[in-house]
Amino acid sequence: MTPYAVLSHLRRPRPSGTPAWHDKHVIITGGSQGIGAALARAIAARRARVSLIARGEPALRETAHRTGADWATADVTEPGQLSAAIHRLESAHGPVDVLVCCAGVAIPGRFADLSTQEIADQMIVNYLGSVNAVQTVLPGMVERSSGRIVLTSSTAGLLGVVGYTGYGPTKAAIRHYALALRYELENTGVTVSVVYPPDTDTPGFATESTRRPPETAAIAGTIAPIPAHRVANAIVREVERGKPHIAIDPLTKFLAFWVGAPENAARPVVNRLISRSRNEGTR
Repeated sequence: MTPYAVLSHLRRPRPSGTPAWHDKHVIITGGSQGIGAALARAIAARRARVSLIARGEPALRETAHRTGADWATADVTEPGQLSAAIHRLESAHGPVDVLVCCAGVAIPGRFADLSTQEIADQMIVNYLGSVNAVQTVLPGMVERSSGRIVLTSSTAGLLGVVGYTGYGPTKAAIRHYALALRYELENTGVTVSVVYPPDTDTPGFATESTRRPPETAAIAGTIAPIPAHRVANAIVREVERGKPHIAIDPLTKFLAFWVGAPENAARPVVNRLISRSRNEGTR
């Protein structure tokens, strides 16, 4: 066994908040295609009640039809519109048990070649789009003392990638949001997982690849994209195990472990301080 494998085994977290998918209501944003659609198929096969949200109705309707899911059109960057869609789906299928945030966009390019709007659009969709969805469902989850939130970061959220100066920071923001949110939700019954997909064979990836600078293409060309169904199946398995950090490929697992090592070591101490502070506040 390699040193990395030994450390991974020692640091493996205990399952917590593990969902039994059967009859659970799972809402997936960005569910019309790519990883979101693959997750819809994988989770529906486990007999969950799946609801999909996306902007484009034709692809969304088709994916919902193929998976037996319900659907609602909404833009995750519009809080009111997104909230209304989630509430409609909850009215039809019950309170959401698992929220999976997959809506995202990648606009590759050297920093000097990206417009301010292109940089802003990625942050608004990738980061704030997830925040908007969580803000809608979190109060109900906390009130019920039950729920799981699954946020989508990226390998590019763990290290700098040339040509992703607009995209990478949005995925790093998702990771840090998840880390902080886990502290705030400790002992509430609501758990948070963050996913770090590598290059994945999706329609979005195909479009994204046409804009990559030569340096990015040279680096990425050495790594074959993973089929979306394999990524989705791995995510479902790790969510079932209660994993807070979910990486699929060996490189990303290595990065996630070592980038997360300081925070993992500090977390028990921080949690004790938080618990002590809250106990003192209730006296």
